[in-house]
Amino acid sequence: MQVELSPPTRLSAAVFAAKAAAYRLQRACSNIVPGGPHRLATGDPAALPYVVAQSRTLLWSDTRPPEYSMQLGKVANLRRAARALDRTLLPSGRLFSFWKQLGPPIRVRGFVSGRMLQQGCLVPAVGGGLCQLSNALYDVALAAGCQIVERHPHSRIVPGSAAAQGRDATVAWNYVDLRFRSDCTLLLRVWLEQQELVVSLQAAVPIAPSHGATLANVRDSAQEARSCGTCGEHSCFRFDHRGGAAMRNQTAFLVYEAWPEFARYVAAERREGDVLRTPINGQRWKLPRYAWNTSGFKNVRFASTSTLLHSLAARRLAEQGPARRQAEARAAENIARQFARTLTPDIAELCVAQAFLPYLWRDGHLGGRRFRVLMTTLPIRELERRLDEAASIFPDRATLTDFRAPRELADWESAALAAADSIVTPHADIARLFEGRTVKLDWAIPAAQNRTFATGRRIAFPGPTVARKGCYELREAASSLNLEVVPLGSELEGPDFWSDVHHVPPGKDDWLEGISLVVQPALVEQAPRRLLAALAAGIPVVATPACGLVPQPGLAIVPPNDSAALTDAVRALLLA
Repeated sequence: MQVELSPPTRLSAAVFAAKAAAYRLQRACSNIVPGGPHRLATGDPAALPYVVAQSRTLLWSDTRPPEYSMQLGKVANLRRAARALDRTLLPSGRLFSFWKQLGPPIRVRGFVSGRMLQQGCLVPAVGGGLCQLSNALYDVALAAGCQIVERHPHSRIVPGSAAAQGRDATVAWNYVDLRFRSDCTLLLRVWLEQQELVVSLQAAVPIAPSHGATLANVRDSAQEARSCGTCGEHSCFRFDHRGGAAMRNQTAFLVYEAWPEFARYVAAERREGDVLRTPINGQRWKLPRYAWNTSGFKNVRFASTSTLLHSLAARRLAEQGPARRQAEARAAENIARQFARTLTPDIAELCVAQAFLPYLWRDGHLGGRRFRVLMTTLPIRELERRLDEAASIFPDRATLTDFRAPRELADWESAALAAADSIVTPHADIARLFEGRTVKLDWAIPAAQNRTFATGRRIAFPGPTVARKGCYELREAASSLNLEVVPLGSELEGPDFWSDVHHVPPGKDDWLEGISLVVQPALVEQAPRRLLAALAAGIPVVATPACGLVPQPGLAIVPPNDSAALTDAVRALLLA
């Protein structure tokens, strides 16, 4: 039978705080004696791949509007704790202590006000909500056959919760702890999905669970307990006479390059109270690449220092090549870290530029949040698969293998893309990879120009002259058809690459002047701006599906790495 508790008073709260302080001091002293708990190191999941036990519990267990603020705080605290505990290695026989591993849940360490059960009531407290994690830890420790050294049940049992099943473990810094040890080496994994907290223990070899199935989708132990916003105890000094603040979801737009397609999308999607994070104030500094429209947002933050430092460093690098791509990845990581520090608990949704995605996923900032991705290029794994396939066919083309991203970067991106609610892109080839989850944008078409169609045999290659852009196939077609080529961009395949075909530099004022055809037989193409300009000017285009254009008048689409098909398409358009 549930015992009815009288409302807490200021005196009872003061007595509770004094007792807690005494217990904290006592525990701090006991922790420093020989044999006390030590902080454990991290381990490699690949070395302990077998899941021994796993717990999945719902994050958003309380849908009452006045409770939403504390729910957001709880999820933020779980997100912060997950980053601290994930990949903890539990050597055989070593003691695991929840608080020794996590450390104090204080504001300077990123913890915020969440829900804590105290004296029978839900009260706002910094670090509140961590009991959901300790419940899950206790649950998987039992299932994995661990020896429980210290565990404390909750003072209030809610039907349907972990406490009702005897699988709960409350914690309070630092004197109410959860401690256990295992007979075999285990690895602790902790992460947040959009709707669930996931905790698992992994081992080097398969081990049968000791205590049956672990918990799945149980309710928060604090659900339906009396809350300061909803209990109705007007005499209580903690009662919120405002009736609780019902907060709605806010979206943070973490953007990178100001593609016109994305600029239109963000302008249409933003709502009152949403926030914007962009590398630098491109409008103020006349930088079109970052010239996002900042009006209409609750607040706007920049990562100006990191962006400027990257810009200065990039000036010393070639426009293409491994060094440039490594520098761009470092810049994106630094900017993502800065943006992550500005993500307050009330931001429940994100719209994230692809460049930041792997780092935000790695550091746990996407957990417990809905998010969509602004995609500008192929996923790392798909991009490198295509390059590897082409390199196996053409091993002499060294630029096809000049750079590969670190494996873990591809893993983080793949996991994040799988968890994303939607993929936002104008690129048709990328959209096809995520069918059913894609928000397909229209490419921004340049203003049409009055131009007389050229009838010669001069064709433009948007470039740069590198294997992944199809320069070898184009050179072969130009040689067999006796064409005049206008290469655009850097020549990375060597200074004599075009020596066997007639080639001329582009016009100084207008690269399309005198051009009869624009050809881009690319294996990889991120933003086909020159192809769009040619189509807008009425000049026919030959491209591959990798260029991301949809079928339309004036466009011939050919497969990549196919010189014969390219030659036929070019011949047909020039003779039409």
